[in-house]
This record gives sequence, structure tokens and C-alpha cells, in this order.
Amino acid sequence: MVPRHGPDTIPRGPASRVGRSREPPGPEPIGLISGLMERRSKHQVATEAPGGPAPGSPVAVRSPMSPSRRALVLNATFEPLGIVSSRRAVLLVIDTKAELVHTTDRVFRAERLTVPEPSVVRLVRYVQVPRHYRVAVNRRTVFARDGSRCQYCGSAAENLDHVIPRSKGGPHTWENVVAACRRCNTRKEDRLPHEAGMTLRSTPTAPRHRVQLLALCGGASEDWSTYLGPSADPRHQLTA
Repeated sequence: MVPRHGPDTIPRGPASRVGRSREPPGPEPIGLISGLMERRSKHQVATEAPGGPAPGSPVAVRSPMSPSRRALVLNATFEPLGIVSSRRAVLLVIDTKAELVHTTDRVFRAERLTVPEPSVVRLVRYVQVPRHYRVAVNRRTVFARDGSRCQYCGSAAENLDHVIPRSKGGPHTWENVVAACRRCNTRKEDRLPHEAGMTLRSTPTAPRHRVQLLALCGGASEDWSTYLGPSADPRHQLTA
């Protein structure tokens, strides 16, 4: 006769442990801090007093992922290396991969942590940079290289133009793409410049100052000028 087991007499043999699973590992420290910072930022917006922060107190960063909040990253040799979001820069500092060089008047706040918003950070260890690294060719980067001026007439640029049209085999490269105004773009149509009686004001080339170009795409902070030099001025064209 096979014995029956009630709910309180379930066998505790090996078979009963098959369905058991281990508890998932806890969150990574950096991910936990990132989540706390994001929740704190949202809570700050919801609970901030109508009159705003007290005079002289640091301003909390409302949107850590806002593209307008960026930080310059320097190599260990103080050479400009790249531009990241201010939130990413904070995580580099918390993870002891970088140190603060310049900060803004804003802060990132977590439940038990307050970190100034970085403007410039310096990596603790040196990073080798590829010599032939190229920035993507798009509207923002081309306009930054050409100073937002039409490369045919010098007026304000509105569009991109392929010097050798794509229909004629022209590539989408730095050497074949320029900023142009609508009038010149319409006049040139699907022709070569000399066929339309037009002349380029300068020969398009790949930008030599990669980080300076990225800075121009979103506006450079005053703290960056020491490390980027005069090339960060929008009036300079970043060509080789």
C-alpha cells in the first residue's frame, strides 16, 4: 500500500530541492548609486519648494541625462580625450577612475551621497588613443567644422552638400561633404561645382582637432578653454 503524504508531511529528499533556485546577486555598486541618483533627481523636482533653493546653496541637477550637461575628460597627461555626460563623469569619479579638476555650481544628490557636478575630470590612468580615429560625418559635426557658414558663398549654412554628388559616385566623407545654404544647394543641384559655375571657399578635409569639434557641437564650457585652446572658439574652422 503506497503511503499518502499530506501537506505537512512532504518528503525532504533530494528531489524536493530540484525546483529551488539561488537568490539573484545584489546590484553592482555603481548601478545602485546611479539608480539612487536618478530617483533622488526625480524626487527633487517633485518636492522642490516654489521659491526655489536658498540663496548660495548648490543647485541640484534636475536631469542627469540632459545632453546640455557635459564634462570634458582629460587623459592622465591633461590631454583632451573626449566629452561625456556629467552623469557619466560622476560615475568615473565615484569608481576612482577619474579625479575632479573643475566643477559647476550644481550637485548630484543620492540618499547618502552628494557629488559636485563635474565640468572637467582627469583619468587616473593613461589611455592610449588611436592616431587615425575619425569623428562621424553628420550635420552637427560638419557645421561645427565649417563654422556654420556656406562653403560656396559664406552665408549662414542650412544644409549639407556633397561636392561630388552621390549619384556620380561621391562618397559621404569629410573630404566630400560641406555645409551649404539653401540657395547654393538649389543652384548646384546634382552637378559638380564647376558645372554650376561655383567655387569652394576652401578644400574640405577631415578635422584635425577631434575633441574640439565635439565641444563645438554642444557648446564648450569656459573651464574647457584652458585645455582645448582657441580651437574651441566657434569662429575657428577645425580643418587640418
